[in-house]
Amino acid sequence: MLGATENQTILVTGTAGFIGFHLARRLLDDGHRVIGYDNVNDYYDQTLKEDRLKILERFPAYSMIRADLADRSTVEDAFSRFKPNIVVNLAAQAGVRHSLKAPHDYIDANIVGFLNILECCRHQGVEHLLYASSSSVYGGNESTPFRVSDNVDHPKSLYAASKKANELMAHSYSSLYGIPSSGLRFFTVYGPWGRPDMAMFLFLKAMKEGRPIDVFNYGNMKRDFTFVDDIVESIVRLIPQPPVPDGDFDAKNPDPATSWAPYRVYNIGNSRQEDLMRVIELLEKHASVVAEKNMLPMQPGDVAATWADTSALEKVTGFTPNTSIEDGIEAFVRWYEDYYSEA
Repeated sequence: MLGATENQTILVTGTAGFIGFHLARRLLDDGHRVIGYDNVNDYYDQTLKEDRLKILERFPAYSMIRADLADRSTVEDAFSRFKPNIVVNLAAQAGVRHSLKAPHDYIDANIVGFLNILECCRHQGVEHLLYASSSSVYGGNESTPFRVSDNVDHPKSLYAASKKANELMAHSYSSLYGIPSSGLRFFTVYGPWGRPDMAMFLFLKAMKEGRPIDVFNYGNMKRDFTFVDDIVESIVRLIPQPPVPDGDFDAKNPDPATSWAPYRVYNIGNSRQEDLMRVIELLEKHASVVAEKNMLPMQPGDVAATWADTSALEKVTGFTPNTSIEDGIEAFVRWYEDYYSEA
């Protein structure tokens, strides 16, 4: 339940995407009106995106806008027509490796598009803006677990830099115009209807097709894998908790996670590290396939380990993501087998 935001109109960008689809479906199941916004681009399999949208479009309370966030007039028209009370911006050009090949995609979607969202939130008086950031903002930080109070000024990719920029842009609008904004630093999200460009999906697809899997840094990787249902539960609980100015904020010793403005950032992760090789073992177990492994060096822009401190999230929502990697991978494999057997 969304408490104070019951029966409100919620704009969710990126509803053809992985997290946006799951969040929109949860909000619709809970009886809320959802406005979806997505350009349904070809960054990965558009059939998967369309199949997600087919599920959402069964709900009478769902409306869909197919457009690019960089198209300012269309964004303005969406806000003007639907007058959302809450905005959850999950649309973005994702992927660290793709940012090495197509940097302009990240400026158009993640910077220009987010500016359009901020401007519309400003002029429409939105009650709470929540937006996707990323664990990638921690960049070269090797102090774990990653805390929202950590310095995040050393990104290792343009993708990470664009997400850090989103946090800075949101803070400026929170400070100037009083827009309550919450940045959501997601940690390696996986699960049913997942993204085909992410490691777990790539591994399983290759294994099912009898191809070797590429294992970077020779397998010496640790990730805080977070099941998508835990991500959605966290967002749903944060929606009715718009930030307020921190009366204890010390401008002489500023905490990056809080502000004199109505602004916060949260880690949303499983609060534990999983060895990449253990994840591969679980995929092998549940898929009943032994993977042929192609051991490779670390890729540019990548990091060896992530690990979320979620204490700020727990303090505000009373919730900590807790789906075990064993249960999560089993659910992902079952979905994958069902979906592609039907296809």
